[in-house]
Amino acid sequence: MSDLAALLPAPDAVRPRASTATRVMRGGQWLALLALGLALLLPMGTLLSRAFGNAAGEFVWFANFAAYVTTPSLLAAAWNSVWTAALTTALVIPLAFFYAYALTRSRIPAKGAFRAAMLIPILAPSLLPALALITLFGNQGLLKGALLGYPLYGPVGIIMAQVFACFPHAAIILAVALGTADGRLYEAAAALKASAFRTFLTVTLPQARYGLISAAIVVFTLVMTDFGVPKVIGGQFPVLATDVYKQVVGQLDFNMGAVVGIVLLLPAVIAFLIDRWAQRQREATMSGRAVVYAPKPNLVRDWLCLLHCLAVAGVLLGLTGVAAWGSLITFWPYNLTLTLANYDFANFDPAGWGAVWTSVRLATLVAVIGAPAIFTIAWLLERGPKGGPVPGLLRLAATVPLAIPGLVLGLAYILFFNHPANPLNFFYGGLVILVVNCLTHFYTVGHLTAVTAIRQLDPEFEAVGASLRVPVLVTFARVTVPICLPAILDIAVYLFVNAMTTVSAVIFLYGPDTKLASIAVVHMDEAGQVSAAAAMACTILAITAAVKLVQVLAGGLVDRSTQAWRQR
Repeated sequence: MSDLAALLPAPDAVRPRASTATRVMRGGQWLALLALGLALLLPMGTLLSRAFGNAAGEFVWFANFAAYVTTPSLLAAAWNSVWTAALTTALVIPLAFFYAYALTRSRIPAKGAFRAAMLIPILAPSLLPALALITLFGNQGLLKGALLGYPLYGPVGIIMAQVFACFPHAAIILAVALGTADGRLYEAAAALKASAFRTFLTVTLPQARYGLISAAIVVFTLVMTDFGVPKVIGGQFPVLATDVYKQVVGQLDFNMGAVVGIVLLLPAVIAFLIDRWAQRQREATMSGRAVVYAPKPNLVRDWLCLLHCLAVAGVLLGLTGVAAWGSLITFWPYNLTLTLANYDFANFDPAGWGAVWTSVRLATLVAVIGAPAIFTIAWLLERGPKGGPVPGLLRLAATVPLAIPGLVLGLAYILFFNHPANPLNFFYGGLVILVVNCLTHFYTVGHLTAVTAIRQLDPEFEAVGASLRVPVLVTFARVTVPICLPAILDIAVYLFVNAMTTVSAVIFLYGPDTKLASIAVVHMDEAGQVSAAAAMACTILAITAAVKLVQVLAGGLVDRSTQAWRQR
């Protein structure tokens, strides 16, 4: 017994180390809360103060909101945003649902290829489908008479482009919802001799209802808050996102711009709260006894699913191909000779290829800094001390960015960092503010990914490390990080892709030396250089697709080197 006791660490020796680890992790939580608070609370507080003030800085209560309500053009923009978002949602959800159904509930071939085609709009800036639609259905388009007399520039073009841009977001959510079905319910339906249609109505739809709600909320919010599509293809059709831009850039009315930003924020916050409710309800319906559903061959169902996937994937690939073809046209629509001259960006924008390299540098910094920081903060929350108000406030701060549209956050940053009294105003127009803005805007999805990965690990890892008198940070570096490396890689690629493609989050923040490729697309289109704009958009797509391909290749190596233990 004495020999065995000698092998175990003395309780008095372990307790101080545990106490030190707790203090270190609590300090980390405080630092994370401070950083997220500075990145969110102060800019958003500045936005609110400007909404309730006048140009002289005087507090005017709700006078600005009263002016907004009594301005017909601004009210029209709000209504236009709501009904175009609702109609886009009504179109996207059925298309995405049956696409996800085909991927998860059928026996169609080439599911990997269909999944890859589904992700194309995520890798491209939202302006790419708008440019492709201009090439097809614009005033000089190849199929300009195909819209039955309806003009492309306006709600028709906005809805068509948004369906393309929002489809993968809904399909991914619905694929997850449909992929977690309980096979026992289908076995019971078959035993009761229920028809396929009745099984679909009574089993499939109820199991996916919360996924449908989440997908609808995401699509509605994306359309409401997107700036790129209505800017390129909206014409004279006003929406809230473009109205914010007009108030700030066109009229330099920052107070009214702040009011419009808050109006744009409200539906996003409401949608976010509904989505959180739906997620909690969905989690409550999951059972630990559920059996994985394996679809059986069904000729009619599988052929219908295959045709649907071919049609949707064909449209996604077709529009992307049209944009790529349009980027090679000498002078649309008068000289259709193919050329690479449109990729000589210096002829169309002062930044030239520098805008591309600036975007790559920004995206790389966001990924390299953001992925480790997000994962570490998530670990501090999940494995750190749970008592006191700090963990709860930190969870709230980590979730809030998902409810703030990029355009609103960008406006809040310009009002906060560009204020003469702010000692940090030297960041405005530089790369630092762009990095901070992108990290804040895209923080929540990475945080949720990290939390999911950490919760899959047994907390006994830390307990064993403590019993062996190993510092908690050493256990984190040698055990937790290697096991969760695939999730960290996912977070890094997610941050990179979004930083490369975003427009709304950075439209107010770039400077002469930090112009981004996505902003250059907007400016080229404004100047009528559609082919050059398409070339820049295709360049962004090529870079993000290459990064995604590298992730797939690296993911296999990472899995073999860090996840082999899961096969034992």
